[in-house]
Amino acid sequence: MEAFDVNQIADPAIYGDPARLQAFMTWLRTEHPVARAEPPGYRSFWVLTRHAHIREVERRADIFNAGPRSTLMPVEVEEMNRQFFGLEAGVESLVMIDGARHQELRAMTQDYFLPKNIRRLEAMVDGLADEFVGRLRSFAGGRCDIAADVVFWYPLRVAMTILGIPPADEARMLKLTHEIFGASDPAVRRPGLTIGEHLTTVVQEYAAFFAEVNARKLADPQDDVGTLIARGLEGARDLTPSERLGYYVIVATAGHDTTAASIAGGISALIDDPSLIARLRDDPALVKSFANEAIRYTAPVKHFFRTATQDYTIDDVVIRAGDHVMLNYGAATRDDAVFPDAQRFVADRTPNNHLAFGYGPHQCLGQFVAKLEIEAFFRAFSRNVTSVVADGPALYTQAAFVSGIRSLPVRLEMAAEASHAAH
Repeated sequence: MEAFDVNQIADPAIYGDPARLQAFMTWLRTEHPVARAEPPGYRSFWVLTRHAHIREVERRADIFNAGPRSTLMPVEVEEMNRQFFGLEAGVESLVMIDGARHQELRAMTQDYFLPKNIRRLEAMVDGLADEFVGRLRSFAGGRCDIAADVVFWYPLRVAMTILGIPPADEARMLKLTHEIFGASDPAVRRPGLTIGEHLTTVVQEYAAFFAEVNARKLADPQDDVGTLIARGLEGARDLTPSERLGYYVIVATAGHDTTAASIAGGISALIDDPSLIARLRDDPALVKSFANEAIRYTAPVKHFFRTATQDYTIDDVVIRAGDHVMLNYGAATRDDAVFPDAQRFVADRTPNNHLAFGYGPHQCLGQFVAKLEIEAFFRAFSRNVTSVVADGPALYTQAAFVSGIRSLPVRLEMAAEASHAAH
């Protein structure tokens, strides 16, 4: 096996090359499951790549804090964030708030995202899936960049609908989201800016955007998540300006970018195995496991950090109090100890207890909506499309935190007329 260097974990370029990334993660999981990383320009940290280890740390939220260091950033960027925003992460979102405050803020919107309430979103999501898949019929010769032309826009519309933000704002939101997650990718970063300058600018533009949204929601409350965030909590318990901005940003960005990446990954699987579209069309029950496998296989959120509050031993290695730990979900979702034939996309994989949504108190709030969206998309896709083939190479974002396919040129053959089977 190729000799890698643990410090490559901080190299954005490796995330743009999925085959190399998976070879690297396999090496870490096998040879260095609890590895010390000290990449130049970054504060040092431990890297966990095994499913069991990551679950263990996630379960011990009493020992491993989610903040204040939540993701991998160069020291220079962390210092710039402190200077401009008062905290090293730049944005104070739910993912880095711990304990009772985390529970209190999560409870504000939790009901909206629970399975018992997802039902009321089903018709809206199904309708949008039909609308966006229907757009594929408008491309001459069936050729398009399915990621950039359709896939990014569909979960974005769902997230904006949930927040109560009009479609006119979608292009602005999509650009900012790609820029906040893709800051380390030269193809995404704004020309002439350092990563720190780029991120500072993007966060300031987010703040301006959501200040407008917040004012609109207070003036004209609606039955949407944007209104819940704007209203906040009573009196002294209310959100600080930093928490409120972070709440908007996490629902808006995590609510669509990761879902789009999983859908693009699913389409990539359909390109690799042409028989799958007919199987999805003929067996609606398969769509559910296919969607969950697309999430496992793609694992768009590559990592989060935890900080140890006391000494803790993992696999005979002592993590000291104050040490930072990178939980590498993108590696855990391919752990052969849990997933037989883990490097292969298995459409009917079951069980499939991946960690792509995290685990424990910080498990993704929007996971049920994400699954609903992905399932709806592939139901509509398999009704409307008879074949999909690559029409150029897939391009991946070079980013260590959230990344996936950013360009996927395809050639499609559409069904003569979509059979509108019951949803």
